[in-house]
Amino acid sequence: MDLRRKGCLILLLVLVLEVKGDNNNVVFNVKHKYGGRGSGVHSVLNELKAHDSRRHGRMLAAVDFQLGGNGQPTDAALYYTKLTIGTPSKDYHIQVDTGSDILWVNCAGCAGCPSKSSLGIDLTLYDLKGSATGKTVSCDQDFCTDMFNASYSDCRVGSPCEYQVTYGDGSSTSGYFVKDYIHFDQVSGDLQTTPMNGSIAFGCSSRQSGELGSSTQAVDGIIGFGQANSSLISQLAVSGKVKKVFSHCLDGNNGGGIFAIGQVVQPKVKSTPLVPNEPHYNVVMKGIEVNGKALDIPTTIFDAGSNRGTIIDSGTTLAYLPNKVYSALMSKLMVKQPDLTTHLVEGSFHCVYYSKKIDDGFPVVTFQFANSLSLNVYPHDYLFQVGENEWCIGWQDSGMQTKDGKEITLLGDLVLSNKLVLYDLEDQSIGWTEYNCSSSIKVRDGTSGKVYTVGAHNISSASTLNSRMVFTFFILVISILCNLLK
Repeated sequence: MDLRRKGCLILLLVLVLEVKGDNNNVVFNVKHKYGGRGSGVHSVLNELKAHDSRRHGRMLAAVDFQLGGNGQPTDAALYYTKLTIGTPSKDYHIQVDTGSDILWVNCAGCAGCPSKSSLGIDLTLYDLKGSATGKTVSCDQDFCTDMFNASYSDCRVGSPCEYQVTYGDGSSTSGYFVKDYIHFDQVSGDLQTTPMNGSIAFGCSSRQSGELGSSTQAVDGIIGFGQANSSLISQLAVSGKVKKVFSHCLDGNNGGGIFAIGQVVQPKVKSTPLVPNEPHYNVVMKGIEVNGKALDIPTTIFDAGSNRGTIIDSGTTLAYLPNKVYSALMSKLMVKQPDLTTHLVEGSFHCVYYSKKIDDGFPVVTFQFANSLSLNVYPHDYLFQVGENEWCIGWQDSGMQTKDGKEITLLGDLVLSNKLVLYDLEDQSIGWTEYNCSSSIKVRDGTSGKVYTVGAHNISSASTLNSRMVFTFFILVISILCNLLK
């Protein structure tokens, strides 16, 4: 996993969504699954790597996502939100994941679903019969066939629209789709929202196996922000109520940040095209520079294997590079410190003892992408403190992290913090800009043309949660969604 600034190791992020009446903001309280930085960090380094390894196994599995069969690979998200569903409404703690393509929750009668969690939350099973607004999605409905761009060959009129997802690590979830009201907050002014409902189709998980059912850090499901027709962002967009655009800003300095759906007008963000027909957010990398000097590596190495381009993934905490790239980068990192020697922590983290200011002693790493888009990663981003004057390097050799030795290029939160990252699925591009994530952004209402301020928030001092980081999450919509997707 990874790191964050000010000597804070960002391990597994956990977000809890709460509505605060005093400022009408919807706030994500983020809690680390494996604790914070400081003493005892050595003991969790292997857990961090193990999490990313399991995540890559799920994400990189070459499995199609189809009705009644093996599913499109999805990722284990690093944080969750409290989502309110049904009538009467109930709260569900759902992992937020930019790599997943469906929203699903554990349902009543589920076999193998977790019954308790070490995260300090009460798990809730969705009961279709207990919601006055819930209904089953049948396999002959347009939603079912449009969801996966295919018809269900074994469909009998009125039968449930079933799904099954099998991940690369062997875990799986299966069930059927239902549709019910989900409660959102519409941006209605500067730092203001109004409540509304949207009828959204989601998976009702009736069976789980593997890590999904046995994890001690269990939650009630996953909410996907992927590109497929089945994702939450796609469902909201299909009715014309929102633009298929969302962004996040992770504040690595103070904790906190922003997660917003809608067209961002400030700050301006330069973008690069997404690689087409890839299940994740892949882009074309052109090269890497260390202190302004290009590494001597072939650019074709970033397209090796079955994965085209570089994966941008906010759900992975570290950054993973092919062996030749990793070796070349690591050697350049130590040029300014010839007298320093590295030592291994937990078998694979290269660490150094350094008592001076790390930004003065180590170089800036810059990734170059198509369309002349660059991404700077500073020493305080890729170095994290694990002890007194002891710093570990977050770059990882991707060939050593997967069971089959695939050399992927994957950039996680290590490089994305303190940047506004904009996912424009309508324009099929992704972009970013360095930004103060504790400030605010401006988002345009597509119908009225009005521009609203969406601000970050940090309630880490809240007594109910011992959190260190927070997101503010807004959904910008054009009109009330009471009849959305009916």
